[in-house]
Amino acid sequence: MHLLENVIAPLSAFILATIAAWGYGGIVVCMAIESACIPLPSEIIMPFSGYLVTTGRFTLWGVTLAGAVGNVLGSWVAYWIGMKSGRAAAERMASWHLIRMEEYDRAERWLRKHGLKVAFWTRLLPIVRTFVSLPAGAARVPFWRFTLYTFLGSAPWSLGLAYVGVLFRENWEKIKDVWHGFDLVVVLALLVLFILFLRQHFRREEPGARPAG
Repeated sequence: MHLLENVIAPLSAFILATIAAWGYGGIVVCMAIESACIPLPSEIIMPFSGYLVTTGRFTLWGVTLAGAVGNVLGSWVAYWIGMKSGRAAAERMASWHLIRMEEYDRAERWLRKHGLKVAFWTRLLPIVRTFVSLPAGAARVPFWRFTLYTFLGSAPWSLGLAYVGVLFRENWEKIKDVWHGFDLVVVLALLVLFILFLRQHFRREEPGARPAG
């Protein structure tokens, strides 16, 4: 519990403070950060935004739109980085533990095999959803079609996570203490999501994985 508190509490505090201060704009900023391959999990951003729907501050469709727009803006950043630096940028990010080359290579293979529609359906998948923008930029796929597919894929993801926050409503009332007041059910849900998130971003490359470069 202490370890989880040390890891999740600072991220939660940043997300909560940003959204509380900037409203819909805070959702956009947080989701843009996540979509730019920086590990700020939407699994915290959007459920908290959904909680604020139950307080009357936001609407469900408003937070969905803000989440999708944020993902698009962040994907533009990653697309531009991929376009300018290609695989070298991905390798640099991997050395900083922002991404894993295994996931970058997987997204690149899917892009080659399935084409630009990958920008849509990968946005519905945890972890891998943020990686496709880098190889898409490196491949210089049509920018505005990429933007459209990214938006269309990000919207249902944002809606689904926001609705989780709506369902959590009363448990989230204890968010003022960031961690200590969470109901056990909320703790376990965040624990599972966040362990998966950290495992994908920080574990060592598996034996036999193709080396970068």
